[in-house]
Amino acid sequence: MSEPTLLRRVDQALELVRGLCMAIASTALAVLILSFGWLVFGRYVLNATPTWVEQLALLLICYIAFLGAAVGVREDTHIGVTLFRDMVPINARKSLIILVDIGLCIFGATMLIAGITLMRFGWDTRLPMLNIPETFRTLAITSCGGLVMLFSGLRALRRCLSFADWSPEIEFQDV
Repeated sequence: MSEPTLLRRVDQALELVRGLCMAIASTALAVLILSFGWLVFGRYVLNATPTWVEQLALLLICYIAFLGAAVGVREDTHIGVTLFRDMVPINARKSLIILVDIGLCIFGATMLIAGITLMRFGWDTRLPMLNIPETFRTLAITSCGGLVMLFSGLRALRRCLSFADWSPEIEFQDV
């Protein structure tokens, strides 16, 4: 069964989003390493500890973790318990895998909604030492939720559309 053109285009767009997430998370990791290098240099060489590094590190860790988690869902490398999935017959296994994708989609939507609430609440609160709104920290949660919802929702849709042709054994043979 051939995939609809719209679904392919959305998938290509989400692949670009995945790449952007990886680029942001990688850049955040590099900045984290450089800032801790500056912290060590400031503390032991200049004898003047930069106090903003801890707050910047907490902010960067949020983006690294949440964007990395969203990419893991996109690449289908998130942590999963496969014991029950592997014990059931093939058609039940297909249905179970689709249900997991739908569950992830619902979880992502919940994160998105809760993240938006946190962003609204934190706009007037400032992060210490950085003097930026707390919203910048909760933006990572909100982004992750939206991306998890999109990534898993599209995968569930794709699997539903090709239910008869799709084989979990082929997809998960390298896992």
